[in-house]
Amino acid sequence: MDYQASANRYNEMLYRRCGKSGIKLSALSLGLWHNFGFVNDYGNSRNIIKTAFDAGITHFDLANNYGPPPGSAEENFGKILHDDFKNYRDEMIISSKAGYTMWDGPYGDWGSKKYLVSSLDQSLKRMKLDYVDIFYHHRPDPSTPLEETMRTLDLMVRQGKTLYVGISNYKAVEAKKAIDILNQLGTPCLIHQPKYSMFERWVENGLLDVLGNEGVGCISFSPLAQGLLTDKYLHGIPQDSRVATSGIFLKESNITPIVIEKISKLNEFAKQRNQKLVHMALAWLLKDERITSVLIGASKPEQIIDSIKCLENIKFSDEELKTINNILQ
Repeated sequence: MDYQASANRYNEMLYRRCGKSGIKLSALSLGLWHNFGFVNDYGNSRNIIKTAFDAGITHFDLANNYGPPPGSAEENFGKILHDDFKNYRDEMIISSKAGYTMWDGPYGDWGSKKYLVSSLDQSLKRMKLDYVDIFYHHRPDPSTPLEETMRTLDLMVRQGKTLYVGISNYKAVEAKKAIDILNQLGTPCLIHQPKYSMFERWVENGLLDVLGNEGVGCISFSPLAQGLLTDKYLHGIPQDSRVATSGIFLKESNITPIVIEKISKLNEFAKQRNQKLVHMALAWLLKDERITSVLIGASKPEQIIDSIKCLENIKFSDEELKTINNILQ
């Protein structure tokens, strides 16, 4: 039976303008970093995408190396897209990125024109798409001139392979240079994707000001600090947690007594706001209007529905923010 999207999918979701562009993004976007590779259950991945779209999430974020194995998240997403979403492509924002290691040799990493052009061509083939909506350079390249990387992003727009371009993991000074170059080329930078959460706040030291002043959107990844900003680790490490199953990006050594104490205090404060910690952590990011969207991940459809509850209260008083800052110090 063909998938029919919910008729009410746009009723509850919040949409925010991306910088000074004409594009709006759903306040929550779905990241396919984990749980969509060949090692995962395809039926579950498919249900997660459907649940997200039915809930009003329109932005689906990928990268060339997402999986595992690398490339498999794009391939699986492409299959889901063509099996279930052929009639909804124009209602979706699909993004991909390149900048991390994807294949062997000197041309499979970083930010050269050779790598970026080849990578986007491969991504389009895997997803069976003519274009993506946003293509990012995934991280700064210390060896390739920034002008080469930005000219390549400009070229991709002019070739019709992407509608917009963005950058990810760029610090404030690097981001300003990249934005200036793209403006000179006539292809403005649409969006920046940094790591940002209550536990990782480097973007507040200049980057958010740059983006706000330049009219560039911001979408934060790892908003829950790999699951730390939930109640998951308050009573030990669950067997099905990311720490127990992979331990690559979040290790047991990261979960110190000091961290647990902060999580516990944040959890209690969230209860005072009539929220779960996960909802407060997402809402805390969205309190800043410079944040266009927050990237969430999910290993099951129910997590999508739960995450969206954060939109019920994204306002914080000055006193509440002060309390949170005191906990995080």
